[in-house]
Amino acid sequence: MYLRRDRAMVAVIIMVDVAFHAGRSGLVSGADIAERAGLARRGIEPLLQALSRSGLLESVRGPRGGYRLGRPQRDIALDEIVRAVATDDATAGDGPSGALFDRVIEPCWRMLDNGICEQLKALNLEEMVRRAEAAGLRRPVHEPISFSI
Repeated sequence: MYLRRDRAMVAVIIMVDVAFHAGRSGLVSGADIAERAGLARRGIEPLLQALSRSGLLESVRGPRGGYRLGRPQRDIALDEIVRAVATDDATAGDGPSGALFDRVIEPCWRMLDNGICEQLKALNLEEMVRRAEAAGLRRPVHEPISFSI
């Protein structure tokens, strides 16, 4: 795999997990997301905050709190998730430079980045949930509330 497993990939994992396990009405805890993804809770907390600030996730506080999608699955494309957590490497100033980089490598990298961006725009959370179901993953079954006395 050529793409790194970084903030963007973890943010997509978080969003697909929330879409798959909670959707717009249910809630999932950050601890459950971290456990299912095999990640440390403290490691995903900054991403959960960034996704909440961007409106992609809604956060509910309290003992029964957690996260749910901020909008319908079909309205959240993967590129929006990546943009919500991506840091701009161009401002770092400590990257490569020189004629070869400026005239060959950087334009090629920009072309590849644009291609990936277009593919991410074409995928939304609804499609990712369909892929999870096609892969045999089972959504949790929520028990109906019983009001019998």
